[in-house]
Amino acid sequence: MESSSEISPIQSPNQERPSTPTPVTPPPSAVGAAAAAATTTPVETCGTCVNCGGPTTYAPPPPLPTWSPSEISPPPPPTYRPILYPAINVPAETAAQSQQAIILAPVPRSQKVPTLSPPYHFQSPAKRINSPADARRFVDSDSGRNFLGFVVSLSESIRGRKISDPCHESATVSAIISVLDTLLRWIDEIPPAAQSSRYGNLSFRVWHGKMSDHAIDLMLEILPNDDVDGLRSATVELASYFADSFGNSSRIDYGTGHETNFVAWLYCLARLGLIMEEDYQAVVSRVFVKYLGLMRKLQLTYTLEPAGSHGVWGLDDYHFLPFIFGSSQLIDHKYMKPKSIHNEDILENFSNEYMYLSCIVFIRKVKKGSFAEHSPLLDDISGVPSWNKVNSGLLKMYRAEVLEKAPIMQHFLFGWIIKWE
Repeated sequence: MESSSEISPIQSPNQERPSTPTPVTPPPSAVGAAAAAATTTPVETCGTCVNCGGPTTYAPPPPLPTWSPSEISPPPPPTYRPILYPAINVPAETAAQSQQAIILAPVPRSQKVPTLSPPYHFQSPAKRINSPADARRFVDSDSGRNFLGFVVSLSESIRGRKISDPCHESATVSAIISVLDTLLRWIDEIPPAAQSSRYGNLSFRVWHGKMSDHAIDLMLEILPNDDVDGLRSATVELASYFADSFGNSSRIDYGTGHETNFVAWLYCLARLGLIMEEDYQAVVSRVFVKYLGLMRKLQLTYTLEPAGSHGVWGLDDYHFLPFIFGSSQLIDHKYMKPKSIHNEDILENFSNEYMYLSCIVFIRKVKKGSFAEHSPLLDDISGVPSWNKVNSGLLKMYRAEVLEKAPIMQHFLFGWIIKWE
């Protein structure tokens, strides 16, 4: 049979074979350069019959795409818990200067708290800090130096001691613990609302509103019953610091500024003579530990956002002071060193006795992945040779990164007990 009479397997007998093959363009591909080449280059020949070698009406399959490194999908996001507020991008030169300033700064020293005496002139406290210069003005004032000296005194009172060590507990300390227990009970009474958003459970506003509404009554439980000198009128100042110690109800967040307000509230009680120096160990190991447990429960129950977090470049999303007090506990410890935070057995067995270790355990609980990735600053600190150096460095850092920072201290209050000078 002549070749002209042959019929392709895919042609019907009555179908006329096209004299010239029609170029067929393959469908677009989804891969960058390969797709562009496939759609812009015409196909020169059709398919070939396997029997006779003649052209067919089917186009040959398109060539396999060529992958380039730029077209490969990015890696999946990290598995650890994301921080809503990203790390603050500070120029390298500015960061180096700030770090050098902290290193060269003197270590803050403890100071005795001067006790106020009647007649009292309590007033509604107000915000005064509006700029970095205002924040430095407070830190350099007598009020600021004495407040920081109070923090150092609290740190020294717990030096070398465990949380469970016996200590003097006055009636004021017991009353404060009772108040914090009440706030813990209210969390159980106000469960988190069912909502789709990951952060900021709206039930926190209910809890915070109840706490604020009862703040004055809670203060009266701590103040002495006899009001001979008018001391109970201090609630106008005490309630303001107390109500701002547990986060912000509008933003549903919490940070080191609120933590500082709680210590300022304790400082006010010391100024009024209700907390004495012999109470300092109990203030840290009983009161502050109870407060820390309360805040962790609030953070987990109502998913509070970190207020002004520096992301991975911050010490912690929420707290600073437990690292100061906790490092003081471990000074001159015979076995545990800063690098011990990487020892799982130590964390498991001693985190209930040492605040620094409990903070590390909590961070590992809420953040997944490599500790060096989600907490590089704490990982760096673990390389410091002694807890004494860690403690002194954290005190200097607290002054520079908390008390001197206007975004944090802009909400700090000043009245008659803590004066704006």
